[in-house]
Amino acid sequence: MNGRIAPWLDALRTQLWPLPALAVALAVVMGMALPALDSALDGEMPESVTVFLFSGGPEAARSVLQAISGSLITVTSLTFSLTVVTLQLASSQFSPRLLRTFTSDRFVHGTLALFLAAFAFALTVLRSVRDEGNGNTAFVPEISVTVAFGLAIASVVGLVLFLAHLTREIRVETMMRRVNVETQETMDRVFPEDRPERGPEPFPSSGSFAVNASSSGFLTSFDKDALLQAAKDSGAVVRMDREPGSSLVEGVPFATAWPVAPGATFSPEAREKLAKDINAAVATGFERTNVQDVGFGFRQLVDVAARALSPGINDPTTAVHVIGHLSALLCRLTGRDPGPEHLTDDDGRVRVVLALPVFRDFLDVAMNQPRQFGAMDPAVVERLLGLLSELAWCDREGQYRAEVLDHLGRMRNAIGAGDYATTERKILLDKADSISSRQA
Repeated sequence: MNGRIAPWLDALRTQLWPLPALAVALAVVMGMALPALDSALDGEMPESVTVFLFSGGPEAARSVLQAISGSLITVTSLTFSLTVVTLQLASSQFSPRLLRTFTSDRFVHGTLALFLAAFAFALTVLRSVRDEGNGNTAFVPEISVTVAFGLAIASVVGLVLFLAHLTREIRVETMMRRVNVETQETMDRVFPEDRPERGPEPFPSSGSFAVNASSSGFLTSFDKDALLQAAKDSGAVVRMDREPGSSLVEGVPFATAWPVAPGATFSPEAREKLAKDINAAVATGFERTNVQDVGFGFRQLVDVAARALSPGINDPTTAVHVIGHLSALLCRLTGRDPGPEHLTDDDGRVRVVLALPVFRDFLDVAMNQPRQFGAMDPAVVERLLGLLSELAWCDREGQYRAEVLDHLGRMRNAIGAGDYATTERKILLDKADSISSRQA
C-alpha cells in the first residue's frame, strides 16, 4: 500500500462517521429519485407487483413515514449511547489503546449507517406525499413507502444483531483475538516472509547532518518511495533513526543524511530541501496505529495484562491468556527477519535505512511488565516460562538463543525474590532449568 495513502485509509477506517455520512447522502438521493420513479410508473405496474406495495392513502403514508423517521432517530441515539458506554468500559477496564479496535469495527459502522440511512430516506420521501386539493392530485409514492418500510424492518433486525455483536465484542477474549489478527497483518506488511536479506549498513561520512522533525507526534509510517526518491534527487544516503511508534518532537533530530559520494558536502539550500522532503515522507499522528507499527499490537496486549494484574482488577487469568497471544506472535516472528530495512537505488546501493524494531525489542515488551507486575503470582510466572519454552522450540536455528537465556535469567531472579511456597518455587525453578538445558 502506498505510504502516503495508508495513514489516511487507516484514519478513515477508525472513524465512526464516514460510512454513516455516505449512507445518509445516498439515502437522500434515493429519497428524491424513487418518488420520481413512482410518479413515472403510476398506474402502469402489473397487479402482481402492486399487491406487495403500500396501498394506503396520503394520510396513512405520512403516518408510516413519520413513525419510521421518529423511531429510527431514537434507536440511533440508543445505539450511539451503547457504543460510547462500550468505549468507556474498554478504556477503563482493559486499555485506552484498545479504543481503536472498537471504533474500527465495521459492524458498528454498518449498523449506524443503516439506521441513519433509513431515517434520512423516510424523511426525504415524506416531503413528496401530497393530498388532493389546491389544484393538486393526490400522490402516494408506493414504491418509496414500501422501501422505507423494508428499511425499518431491516433496522429492527440490525438492532438485535448489534446488541448481540456488542456483547460479544466487549469480551476480553474477543478483543485479544482481534488485536492478535491485526498484529499479524501488520507483521506480514512490515516483515514479509520473502523479505530480502540486508547487506552491510552504511555509516555516516564527514558530511553528515541531522534532520529535525517538523512536527510533534507519533511516527506512524514511512513513505518508502518518497524517501528513496528524495535520497536519489539529492545524492544522499538517508538513515531514519526513529522507528514507527516512536514519539517525535518538533525541532529534535529523528534522521541522519550524508552525501553518497565520498568527500562531498551539501549546500545549506540542499540540506534544507532534503530535510523538507524527508519530513514530507513521514506521517505523524496523535496516537500509534497498525499501519507500520508492529510493536503497537504487542503494547496493546501487554497493557491489558498490566491492567489485569493491577490491585484494582486482580485478574491473573486474563494476564495468562494475554501471554498466550504474545507467545503466538513471538513464535510467528521467529520465522521472519525483523530489523532495519534497506532501500536501494537502481545500482544496488543502499540509499535509505529504515529503523525497524529487532526481535529483542518485541521480547522485552512482551516479558518485562508482565514479569514485573505478575512476579507474585505463580500462574503468571509459569506462563511466562512457558512463553520462553515455546519460543525456544520455535527458534529451531537458535538465532535468538541469547535473548531467551537473558530473559530466563531475569525470570530466575524474579522467582528467587518472590514470596512463594517452597514447593511452588521448586516447580518454577525446575521448569526454568528444563528450558535452560534445551538451550545448551
